[in-house]
Amino acid sequence: MSWEITGMGAVCALGDSVAAIHRALCAGRSGLAPVRVFDAAKYRAGAAYEVPDRARPGVDEPLRATRWLVRVVGDALADAGLPEPGPEVPVLVGTTHREMRTAELWWRRAAPLSPADLHFTSALRSAFGLSDVHTIASACAASLYGLGMATDLIDLGQADTVVVAGTDAIPESSFGGFDRIQFPPPDTIRAFDRSRRGMIMGEGAVAVVVRRAGAHSVRAGGRARGGIHGRVLGVGMNCDASHPTAPDAAGVVRAIEDAHDRASVSPDDIDLVIVHGSGTPQSDLAEAVALTEVFKAADPGPLVTAVKGGTGHISGGAGLLNLVVALEAVRTRTLPAIGGLTDPVEEAADLRLVSGGPATGTFRTAQVHAVGMGGINAVAIVEGVVA
Repeated sequence: MSWEITGMGAVCALGDSVAAIHRALCAGRSGLAPVRVFDAAKYRAGAAYEVPDRARPGVDEPLRATRWLVRVVGDALADAGLPEPGPEVPVLVGTTHREMRTAELWWRRAAPLSPADLHFTSALRSAFGLSDVHTIASACAASLYGLGMATDLIDLGQADTVVVAGTDAIPESSFGGFDRIQFPPPDTIRAFDRSRRGMIMGEGAVAVVVRRAGAHSVRAGGRARGGIHGRVLGVGMNCDASHPTAPDAAGVVRAIEDAHDRASVSPDDIDLVIVHGSGTPQSDLAEAVALTEVFKAADPGPLVTAVKGGTGHISGGAGLLNLVVALEAVRTRTLPAIGGLTDPVEEAADLRLVSGGPATGTFRTAQVHAVGMGGINAVAIVEGVVA
C-alpha cells in the first residue's frame, strides 16, 4: 500500500520553496548567520539559521511560526490543485516550540498574545477554512509522526486527503539553553565529522498534501500540478525511552526495520538516506551505528547525506524537510552533500557518505530520519518521481 504526496511547500533560512532549498543545498550554501534579534553579548554562540523575513532589522515579530505555517500550507494546497480544500480535511502540525517566541515577546510586553494564538486552528481556518487541526509535539520527530498518523487516517477511511506540516521559530529560551550545554559552541553543523561540536538551531516550516493512492497520475515528462511528487511507502515510529537525551542505536534500528516492513522493502531497495544528522556526538554516533547494522549486507548500499549543515535544525519540521529534499533529489537526480564533512567518524566507515559535492544518478526509493530527545524516532520510506 502507498499514499501519494501531491503538494509540497517549504521555507527556511536557505529559501522559500522546496526547489530553492534543494538548489542551495546542492550548491553548498549555508543559511547560518549572526543572530538578528537576541543580544549576542549574553551568549557564547552568536549565530543561528534564521528565516530572514523580519520587516525591521533587530526588531522581532510575533507569530512568525504561524505565518510560515499558513504560507507553506497554502503553497502545498495550491501545488496539489486544492486551493479550497474544504473544512473536513485534517491538518496535522508537528512542532517543538509552537509559538513560544511569541509568548516570550508578550512576557516582555513587546507583543500582544491571545490564547487562540497558541493553537494554529484560528489562522488556518481564517486562511483556508481548515478547522480539523491537530498539534503533534513529539520533539524533532513531530512532523514525521504526523506523516505516519496521516497514512493511518487514510487507511482507516477517516480522510481521503490530509495536510501534514511542521513549523517552529527560534525561542530565545531554547537558544540560551543550548548555548549553556554546548561548549565550545559549534561554528556550524558537521554531521558525521570527527570535529562536530553540536547542533545549531534553525527555523522554518514545511507542508505536504497526502492523498489516497490511485487518484492521480504522472504525466509524461514529469509532474504536472494535480499530479504527484512521490509516494509514501511506509512510516516506522517508536519511543524507546532509553535515555532522556541521548539516542539509542538499537531504537533507531527498530524504527528503520519497522519502516522497511511497512513499506515492503529490503535494505537493497533503498537508493538514498537523508539522516537526522544533527551534528551532536551522541546522535550522529547512534545513526551511524544503526545504518551500518541495517545495511551491512546491502551491496553497494544507499548513498547517505544530511542537510542540517545548510538549513540548521528546524525542530518540529526537520523530518518533513528531509522528506521533501529527498523527493526533490529523486526528481532532479541530484543529492546534496553533507555540509562540512571532511573527516568522517570511524563508525561511518562502511557508509556511502556524500561529501565534497552533490551526487548524481537515477534514484527512486529514499529513507528519511527524524530522531528526537527521549528516544523518539521516526523513519519514512518514500518513492520519488524522476523528472
